[in-house]
Amino acid sequence: MENSMTTAMALLVVLLAAGVGLSEGAVYKVGDSIGWTIMGSPNYTAWTVSKNFQVGDTIVFEYNKNFHNVLEVSKADYSACNAASPIATYTSGNDSITLKSKGHRFFICGFTGHCSGGQKVDVRLAKSSSSAASSPSPAPSPSTSGASGSNPSPAASPPAANSGTSALPSGVALLLVMLSFTAISAGLVRLY
Repeated sequence: MENSMTTAMALLVVLLAAGVGLSEGAVYKVGDSIGWTIMGSPNYTAWTVSKNFQVGDTIVFEYNKNFHNVLEVSKADYSACNAASPIATYTSGNDSITLKSKGHRFFICGFTGHCSGGQKVDVRLAKSSSSAASSPSPAPSPSTSGASGSNPSPAASPPAANSGTSALPSGVALLLVMLSFTAISAGLVRLY
């Protein structure tokens, strides 16, 4: 009995470790293979419609920092392509932004003519997204230098971008672990 309990505990640790990796959000590269640009007239509205953003997902803006930037703006500034008072300014050329609350996030390029030419994106998090991170988090500090501001993203390297493969929610992974442990403990499953 003691041997099967030890084995059950070892299995529990392995399943928990596997569940941790599965609970991370998806990573989306804005514009997919085209990236964040005005060249080729990308349709960022069509790009967002094809995605199902959730709390915990990360969007990655990849672009040539000599010709573009990313400004997070209000809805009104997004509609008017107004780059004068951004919420946050990103300028690294490889900016990762974690989506921490439901609703819309509005981003434009602050270089003259780019937003009006279509280089803007409205990222909408689905109403059915997880409530685990439902409390809004503070936005990054806005840059005072407008279109050439600093990058408020963490210095750590960003996660690798993919097409937004959905991850298994952590609640489901935890449920599987608990059910497995219960079955082993109750003797429904024998480990040899």
